[in-house]
Amino acid sequence: MTAADPEAGNWQARTRRNTIRLAIWTLAWLLTMAAAVFGPALVWQTATLPTVIAILANLAAGAGMIIANKNHLKGLDEMQQKIQLEAMGLALGVGLVVGLAYSAMDISDLIAFDAEISHLVFVISLTYLAGILFGRRKFQ
Repeated sequence: MTAADPEAGNWQARTRRNTIRLAIWTLAWLLTMAAAVFGPALVWQTATLPTVIAILANLAAGAGMIIANKNHLKGLDEMQQKIQLEAMGLALGVGLVVGLAYSAMDISDLIAFDAEISHLVFVISLTYLAGILFGRRKFQ
């Protein structure tokens, strides 16, 4: 497809819309996660109902984010889909291997602190980002 091709413009517009939708759902998920985590400590103290509502809202926003991500991926071209797939596979593998080793270190008291899921999310995120960057360099 060339820039003069009307389908190229439609594809680009669709990709842009999908990307914006994904960003909105991701932001909603992030904000509801912050509410679920920080709300009980900073806003509504120990009240259970607001915490349950915040967690349910987070689950709903997470479902929306997953659907938006699926639609975004389906709308990408084959090369970008391949880059995403390889980056996701790498992030899953690293997350599983590092996560289980990290948990084993915590259980065995080889580390002086508790293994936190946030540490694993950080590792997975950095791995995914590196996979995207390396994939783009590899294919472009």
